Amino acid sequence: MSAVLGSAVGVTPRDARRSSGVWLAAARRFRRDHVGMGSLVIVAVFLLVVLAASLGLIARDWQVERGVPDAPPTFIGAAAKSEAVAVAGPTGPNVDISAIDPLAPRYKEWAEAAKKYQTTEAVRALTLPFGGDRLGRDVLAKAVKGAQVSIFVGVSAALLATLIGTLLGAVAGFFGGKIGDLLEWVYNVFTAVPGILLIFAFAAVFGRGIGSVVLILGLAGWTGIYRLVRAEFIKHAVRDYVRSAEAIGASTASRMFRHILPNVSHVVLVQLSIHVVGFIKSEVILSYLGLGVGVDQVSWGTMLAEAQSELILGHWWQLVAATLFMAIFVTAFSLMTDALRDALDPKLRGLE
Repeated sequence: MSAVLGSAVGVTPRDARRSSGVWLAAARRFRRDHVGMGSLVIVAVFLLVVLAASLGLIARDWQVERGVPDAPPTFIGAAAKSEAVAVAGPTGPNVDISAIDPLAPRYKEWAEAAKKYQTTEAVRALTLPFGGDRLGRDVLAKAVKGAQVSIFVGVSAALLATLIGTLLGAVAGFFGGKIGDLLEWVYNVFTAVPGILLIFAFAAVFGRGIGSVVLILGLAGWTGIYRLVRAEFIKHAVRDYVRSAEAIGASTASRMFRHILPNVSHVVLVQLSIHVVGFIKSEVILSYLGLGVGVDQVSWGTMLAEAQSELILGHWWQLVAATLFMAIFVTAFSLMTDALRDALDPKLRGLE
């Protein structure tokens, strides 16, 4: 009977099974977006870099002085190799002076060790494509290690703020009444305080460190998401599809998170993207003011803070490295979330 009815309206049972599920349909639309898929690959590469840096597989020696201070990206390559040969010098005296100098047998050994060390340093000098900082550390290694901190802080804080704002907005918009009034009062308290002062107040309480920065930004940044999600839930809570779900016995949680949330997820994703970008910038400000990551750690924020003083001397490569890494990740993440938003937007589902 179902096959007959399906063929009567032009829909086969296979099509019916394929069309079931909002998330499955969104995944198919997202796969057809080439820009979104390319951005997803770039974001995945950055996340793998963050994971590898966290496990110590790459950039674990970012604090090692690889070359001369403020070495430019081209470094001194051939000159370093020539200098290595010159410094190594002769392998020792040609006459036997061991009778008057007990250290004479060691001269040749020391000369060979010095030559090997200088040659190794010359090769290392050739492997600094982004140059060195004021202490001679590899800027590329710092940028990779900085990605671990900045991306973790930006994504984690944005997820925390999105989770808080979405949950509170859903409860306030769906239930309303005294619960909605209470949450509105909390929202007004947070928005009444200027954002930068609120961040400083949380920083004074939680102190420095990566975990503290995530908590500070997450607790200070949920209000915008709350306001938008609350308005969407108020609008969707009285629509026919939600009332129909209630009529057939769907629970409150099911109506909120299985029926309404997928239809407002595009709003949440846009806010998540905006907050990731904003929180990476906020981490830069906090690190510059001494309220961000510790002095024994590196992030894109600390690199930009160091580059500010280096630009006066014409040393631009640390600024370019941090900015390039940040721009690629932020752009790819924004394009990816835009593609996800389009895939989940209920207004675009009827265009297929």
